[in-house]
Amino acid sequence: MRLRSDFWVSAYLRRCQSEGVFAALRYRGAAEAGAIAIKVDHLDGTAALYLPAPHSEMTEGVERMWSRAHQAPVRDNADIEAQIMRQRGFDSDLWVVEIEDRQGRHFLDVAEISMS
Repeated sequence: MRLRSDFWVSAYLRRCQSEGVFAALRYRGAAEAGAIAIKVDHLDGTAALYLPAPHSEMTEGVERMWSRAHQAPVRDNADIEAQIMRQRGFDSDLWVVEIEDRQGRHFLDVAEISMS
């Protein structure tokens, strides 16, 4: 059984804050099972976006796996914002959490997916 999205987001925000990383909820999605997007703003005009990894990439014992939504390690902040708006355009239940950290810390379990 998977933890509800609202509980996971709440715990994630507390984890970031306890590590001294600013994190805020930008958009609230469906409480029970809404997908979650994590934006990591590097505060230099670049950012990264993490979305749920495909189920085929799940690791046993890990609650949620993530994959970077773009090939390059970071992209222009405006490009990431446009990508978030596109995602929200077809998924109104999407949660969006934004982190601000110059080091790019996010505390997520990230799947190494080959992007072509």
